[in-house]
Amino acid sequence: MSDEMNIQEQIKTYITSQPESKRSDMQALHNIILQVMPACKLWFLDGKNSENKTVSNPNIGYGFYAIKYADGKTRGFYQVGMSANKTGISVYILGIQDKKYLTQTYGKKLGKVNVSGYCIKFKTLKDINIEIFEEAIRYGLETSN
Repeated sequence: MSDEMNIQEQIKTYITSQPESKRSDMQALHNIILQVMPACKLWFLDGKNSENKTVSNPNIGYGFYAIKYADGKTRGFYQVGMSANKTGISVYILGIQDKKYLTQTYGKKLGKVNVSGYCIKFKTLKDINIEIFEEAIRYGLETSN
């Protein structure tokens, strides 16, 4: 099985493992993100470190973003990520340098959400304005390319 097929299977398994309400919202978000980023690289991070300890919630990632670290090395990561959390769903838009931009530009327009420097958290998909959500993703892609 190719890596790409394996990642798609992991994503499908992760989404279908969620409780029904979250499952349908995550599947819809997955489809929305793929419409905004049709030919993107897909990622699946299971949330475990090298010792197989859980260090974060599993994440689905979309796109490719090169991050230059202090040690001079460059490593790739996703541009947009999605993860289930205890109360709902988190969407991460990485690569935005201005940590106030998401909140100031999209915060009030997005709906019933909690927005930080790069994360949009919400309980259910019906709580967010999808058009504004897509706009925020597009902005993140433009700034991280």
